[in-house]
Amino acid sequence: MNALTLHFPPALKLTDEEFEQLIAVNQELRLELTAQGELVIMSPTGGETGERNLDIEGQLWLWNRQNKLGKAFNSSTGFKLPNGATRSPDASWVKMERWEALTPQQRKKFPPLCPDFVVELVSETDDLEDTQAKMREYIKNGLRLGWLINPKNRQVEIYRSNQPVEVLQSPRNLSGEDVLPGFLLDFRTDFWIISKQNSGF
Repeated sequence: MNALTLHFPPALKLTDEEFEQLIAVNQELRLELTAQGELVIMSPTGGETGERNLDIEGQLWLWNRQNKLGKAFNSSTGFKLPNGATRSPDASWVKMERWEALTPQQRKKFPPLCPDFVVELVSETDDLEDTQAKMREYIKNGLRLGWLINPKNRQVEIYRSNQPVEVLQSPRNLSGEDVLPGFLLDFRTDFWIISKQNSGF
């Protein structure tokens, strides 16, 4: 199924505390809030997407552990963006100076910032235009580098602040550039292969 968006009357807009409680009792779902206070419900991913996502997260985690330049996060982490939306990228990273500027309480909840770097991996159930809109939202809220990875089309869209989107076809690797110095995401040989018996995830 595709992500569902629930629209609330202004009087029923969720507070941060209510949103956190909703997540706590619906841990099998990934939930986001738009800047307009709409609730976005995303179904769990299938096996192929989950495997790809873990591979990306693992490479980012290993680079960050070796370099200690910031904090890396998985897809369970929500960020409270400056525009009021709460988003959960598939993988993300925040520069250490920005992370340390947060209070201990801010770190425990949804960190009130936009990551410096995000990855969004398009699954079979994701709407590409919705994911592209989310990437543009990140950029408007302070993102420095973002990768939208679409295995179905074998494409990567690279988002950079104050630059046009760059599209790559079946790249073998991606550079973290000056945002993640020395980081190189290496796509395994079967990353771009889509199962012919894909279950729709």
